[in-house]
Amino acid sequence: MMILFVLLAASFAQAQTAPAKTTAAPKKWTPPRTADGQPDLQGVWANNNVTPFERPAALAGKPFLTDAEVAALKAKASDLFSGDGDAAFGDDVFNAVVTGAQKFTSSDATTGNYNQFWIADRDFDNRTSLITDPPDGRLPPLTPEAQKKRPSPQVDRTQRGTDGPEDRSLSERCITFGAPRIQAAYNSYFQIFQTRDYVTILMETIHDARIIPLDGRPHIGQGIRQWLGDSVGHWENDTLVIDTTNYSPKSDFRGSHQNLHVVERFTRVSPNRIDYQITVNDPTTWTRPWTAMIPLKLSHEEIYEYACHEANEGMVGILAGARAKEAR
Repeated sequence: MMILFVLLAASFAQAQTAPAKTTAAPKKWTPPRTADGQPDLQGVWANNNVTPFERPAALAGKPFLTDAEVAALKAKASDLFSGDGDAAFGDDVFNAVVTGAQKFTSSDATTGNYNQFWIADRDFDNRTSLITDPPDGRLPPLTPEAQKKRPSPQVDRTQRGTDGPEDRSLSERCITFGAPRIQAAYNSYFQIFQTRDYVTILMETIHDARIIPLDGRPHIGQGIRQWLGDSVGHWENDTLVIDTTNYSPKSDFRGSHQNLHVVERFTRVSPNRIDYQITVNDPTTWTRPWTAMIPLKLSHEEIYEYACHEANEGMVGILAGARAKEAR
């Protein structure tokens, strides 16, 4: 295993181009239909994909891994994350393996994260980034305006304000995780319901439900702003397209706020998979639009209540800890 991984790490460092291998479903597959004739997207769908959001620098110019490299990643990840250590969120799994880490370092070195056993098993594919456009698999540069507003890299999440709950993030305050929701493996499940005129997407985290009309209506007026924006949908052949604008200035998607415009595409490509594509545009935040694709996997489990800190006792702890630190 060590010999295989050394060879794998060497191939990463050289950024060799692997064969363009995809995991697309057979082209002849036809999705089932609802009673109204729409492609049936209903069910519980999971985002537990391990592919990093942006392509790591070590894999520049390498959009796909070989099957042997994916197998080595799985084996190394199993070694790193099979015990009772801190959970690996977001891109942590992939990046820890690609860099050849012998031990995973928690992203919260002061108190630690959840134990790994709280996190769902991860799904691997051959891609090296969720971002499909720009072709380099990286977010476009920030605009000069956005760069000025971006927090310093030295200001981590333990240094945010603690005078009151308003200083904390929307998710810590149990208000919303926002939409689109792209984080993997942490209560990252969705349930889709359909009627002829509406589709509803229930998100497990904080049980936000987006009720999206399909009747061709326009967006609401620009003076009405909402946490999750205003969404309207339509069908393009077998793809559900959802267009969302009118986000609140207090909404926050990767640093984008009221000028965020998102187009989501849900295409069922096999009995057990939806290709979920998002195209994001905010000319005040990024210098160009960007697109990512997340494969959602059908789950046969139910979504249960996400109580968010059980009456948000976690917020009490955050603020009480700050008061104790001040007293010392």
